[in-house]
Amino acid sequence: MDSTSLIFRKVYGCLLGGVIGDAMGAPAEDMTYEEVKTKFGWIEDFEGAGTDDSAIKLILCEAIMRHRGRITADEFADAFLANKKNYYDLFYIPVRNMFHKIESKLCLPVYAGMGNMHSSSSAMAISPMGLINAGNPRRAALETYDVAGLIHGGDSTFCRDGACVMAAAVAEAMNPEATIASVLEASVKFLHKDSSWELLERISLTLELLAKTKTYDKFREAYYEKFLGDIVSDSRETVPCVLALFKLAEGDPVKAIESGANFGRDADTIASMVGALCGAFRGVEAIKAEWIKKVEDSYGKALSNLGEKGTVNGILAPDQAGLAKQLIEVLIERTEEDRQNLTIVDKLVNA
Repeated sequence: MDSTSLIFRKVYGCLLGGVIGDAMGAPAEDMTYEEVKTKFGWIEDFEGAGTDDSAIKLILCEAIMRHRGRITADEFADAFLANKKNYYDLFYIPVRNMFHKIESKLCLPVYAGMGNMHSSSSAMAISPMGLINAGNPRRAALETYDVAGLIHGGDSTFCRDGACVMAAAVAEAMNPEATIASVLEASVKFLHKDSSWELLERISLTLELLAKTKTYDKFREAYYEKFLGDIVSDSRETVPCVLALFKLAEGDPVKAIESGANFGRDADTIASMVGALCGAFRGVEAIKAEWIKKVEDSYGKALSNLGEKGTVNGILAPDQAGLAKQLIEVLIERTEEDRQNLTIVDKLVNA
């Protein structure tokens, strides 16, 4: 795969934006923005290879590549089980709930998300589902609804909706003709009109708040006053915030990642999601060269720290460029299948 091609630049940009945002936001997790400012001033650099956000994304990528994009909750579950030794210590409460349900065969993967605590555990790692559905946000949302159901369902299904939002947004951002407006429209267009009302309403209110406040500082202050949940990782809090920061930064990954990292609350997840979205939208060339070099210099090295919440020794930092190429191969294979289906329809229509 030509590293100068637009598809590589966008896929690689998405992966790099995600891991950089995750690593940059990690020190500010669980802090208020005032605490972040007091302790760090303005965060604009990073260390490490991310937290559980990036770990779960790698698990998802493994499932995608092993099954050539034909992925459901079942394949995602298999990949989790295969990676217990690598990442279990990083898993958050709802992910552990799901994991033990499937490991002990207490329920089927499609039901493992039922009753789990709310979080952003699916949405924060879901961008590869948007990448393999590049230009097709509807299919990204539909496929993600199944995949994300592994971790969340039932009363916390708004978390699954959050994953659908992010996957659809990334799929649209991959479109060379995408705009800020088209990404925001696609992000919510394929949610259930009634069953997804809670997240739809929160996204609408958040974007209205951004329109009124206009600047980052005023938006952040007002968002804290109006929309904080009982836990920092609530996808009703993180996903609408990500869409607002994407719009505020006009898709610029540098501005968006730093804004996410300095937002406080679930800062690593916010920065990771908005970094991935902006990376897909603008491509890797919009990311700081020194940030890219820092990530690329880590490829294949054993890292002892994947974030403040968890330490995992001996994990090799993945080659994100190689991962991008593998995801592109899957995307191209899926596109060829689409062409074959169109040929069949053409024959039916013209017979």
